[in-house]
Amino acid sequence: MSDFTHNFWSIYVAGMSLAGILGCLLLLWLTARKKVVSSSDNTTGHVWDEDLTEMNNPMPRWWMWMFVLTIVFSLGYLVFYPGLGNFAGTLGWTQVNEYQDEMKRGEVEIAPVYARFASMSTAQLAGDAPAMAIGERLFMNNCAQCHGSDAHGSKGFPNLTDGDWLHGGSPEKISETIHNGRVGMMPPMVAAVGTPEEVRNVAHYVLSLSGSPHDSVRASLGKPKFAACAACHGMDGKGNQALGAPNLTDDIWLHGWGEAAIVAMVNNGKTNEMPAQAGKLTEPQLAVLTAYVWGKSNKPEVAR
Repeated sequence: MSDFTHNFWSIYVAGMSLAGILGCLLLLWLTARKKVVSSSDNTTGHVWDEDLTEMNNPMPRWWMWMFVLTIVFSLGYLVFYPGLGNFAGTLGWTQVNEYQDEMKRGEVEIAPVYARFASMSTAQLAGDAPAMAIGERLFMNNCAQCHGSDAHGSKGFPNLTDGDWLHGGSPEKISETIHNGRVGMMPPMVAAVGTPEEVRNVAHYVLSLSGSPHDSVRASLGKPKFAACAACHGMDGKGNQALGAPNLTDDIWLHGWGEAAIVAMVNNGKTNEMPAQAGKLTEPQLAVLTAYVWGKSNKPEVAR
C-alpha cells in the first residue's frame, strides 16, 4: 500500500479497516445487551415446519470470547503487519522482502545443481541431458507463452528452431537477448514510399526478393521505392542483424505473408518487445536457458 499517490487513500483504507473491527465489537456489545422477550416456556414464539420451535437461549460464552479474540487478533495484526494504509507495521514485514528471502534460499538450495554446469560451454550444456531438462523447464515457464512449447513461435513471435535470427544466433547474441530483452520497431514508411499504389508496388517487390508469388510488373515499379527501406533492410533486402531488421529474401515471415500483410506493415509499422529475463533468473539459469535455445537450431556437443 506504500504506492498510494495521495495520502487520502492511506487514511481511507486505515479508517475502513478500523471501522470494520470496531463495528464488529459494537455489534457484539449491542447483541449482548439486547434482551428478547420470551414466553414462559423460553421460546421466541417462532415455529417452522409445524413443530420446529426457536428457543431463546443465549449464545455460548466460548463463542462470544472467540469472537472477542478474533477482534483482539485483528488489532494486533494491524500493529505488527501492514494493513493501515501507509503504516508499515512494527515488524517491517513486506511481501517484497519475503519474496527476495525465498529466492535467496532457493538459490542456495539449487547452487550445487548448477555448480557442475559452470565450466561448460554453451555447446556442451546443450548436449548435457540434465542441463537440458532444466533448460526445458525454464523455457516452458518463461518463454513458451510467446514462442510456444515447441519453440516454433507463432505470428509475431519468432521461431527459435529455424536458424533465422533477427539479432544473431550466436551464444553471445542469444544470451544478450535473453538478458536484456529486445525492442523491435519498424516505423510507418508510407510517407517515404508514396501513394497506396506505390505501397502495393513495393509490397510486390518485397515478395519478389524471396521468390514468393508476385506481380512482376508491380515489382519492377516498386524496386526504386524500396530505397526508402534499404537503410535498414539493405539494398539486397537481406536485413541487418545489428538493427534487428529482418532478412526479406528467405521466405520467413514473422508478421504474416502476402501483399496485404506487407502493405499493412509499410503503412502502420510495427513494434515488438521481448522482456528482459536478467532480473528474473539467476546467471546460472540464464546460461542454461541460453544453451537450450541455442541447441534448438544448432548441433550440441553430446556429453560423454
